[in-house]
Amino acid sequence: MIYQLYQSQSDMMMPLREFARYAADWLAQIGADGPARRLAASYEIASRLSLSHRRPPYGIDSVQIGNRDVAVVEEKADATPFCTLLHFRKIDAAPGAKVLLVAPLSGHFSTLLRDTARTMLPEHDVYLTDWHNVRDVATHHGRFGLDEYVDHLIRFLEKLGDRAHLVAICQPAVQALAATAIMAQDNNKLRPRSMSLMAGPIDTRINPTKVNEFAADHPIQWFELNAIGIVPFRYAGAFRRVYPGFMQIAGFMSMNFDRHLRSFLRLHDHLSKGETDRAETIETFYKEYFAVMDLPAEFYLETVQRIFQNHEVPLGRFTYRGRTVDPGAIRDTALLTIEGERDDICAVGQTFAAHDLCTGIPEDKKRAHVQADVGHYGVFAGRKWQNEVYPVLRDFISANGA
Repeated sequence: MIYQLYQSQSDMMMPLREFARYAADWLAQIGADGPARRLAASYEIASRLSLSHRRPPYGIDSVQIGNRDVAVVEEKADATPFCTLLHFRKIDAAPGAKVLLVAPLSGHFSTLLRDTARTMLPEHDVYLTDWHNVRDVATHHGRFGLDEYVDHLIRFLEKLGDRAHLVAICQPAVQALAATAIMAQDNNKLRPRSMSLMAGPIDTRINPTKVNEFAADHPIQWFELNAIGIVPFRYAGAFRRVYPGFMQIAGFMSMNFDRHLRSFLRLHDHLSKGETDRAETIETFYKEYFAVMDLPAEFYLETVQRIFQNHEVPLGRFTYRGRTVDPGAIRDTALLTIEGERDDICAVGQTFAAHDLCTGIPEDKKRAHVQADVGHYGVFAGRKWQNEVYPVLRDFISANGA
């Protein structure tokens, strides 16, 4: 009943949020000052900072190439009930090397990689896995587990053609490795030229984090009972079993509760002082952070059990459609791993483990990079990503372009 309880609470809060929005507007119109202004700030926070279940816009309308702005349009290159292959097409500019940017299927939408895509666009032809909120996917479309995820990556790489470059961020590093291995085993002519795995859980036995320990300390039955809900009747995906996005965001918030509390206090302070620009920076972050999506239950449970508990990948037991996945079969796809020195979700060494598994790739086609002084998100977003991590990725793709 967990989803139904959440939905009921959300419905009950709607009138209160509307009242808070009206009160904040009214206090602003009468020029509230002092204690009243602080009250208005509280109302404004209460009205705005709520969970959303719709994907925010990417907002990538143009990119700077050299000395000119180049227009960018979003196009649907392919689609399934679970995902859209989104193409950021540049107008009147050289497209660059084709890159399939694989976003994590997590409690956040793929817009989490907005900065990643924007940074890569000037020099690359970027395609992105834009995952759908599964509560909007009807049950007759079937299940979505690890096999189906790998299916999607193979399908999208074949759609791109011309041996594209594969860049997987966080959780899909495993599926990207599996898809590349299967395509190599099948001698698929459209296997990727290069595979870049960024902060992904290839071997979570290495430097285990709190996330890894939590998964290991609870049997899979515990996750079945405590983390899985059923989509309410009002949505297209009614009766589908899911790991709700609101539960994942609650877990993330609890891991860094003090930091989020300080952010809300700063937001309140900025609003009460009329510092709208500073307030907008914090609000923009939380609008994205609070846009949540549900995960298919089978995908979530398989990920916990097979990757975080049974360690199937490093032990050579990972299968796809009943076939053993052999990363050693990969021979002409170059490998780059990128990790963050302060990553508390996927620690240093967990992604690098792919090098030991990919025994068929020549050493001169392998590269590993550990970015100093960044956490998990700093690997693919922010200044360090733009100025220090991206040049490594850019040069690696360029060196393996043909």
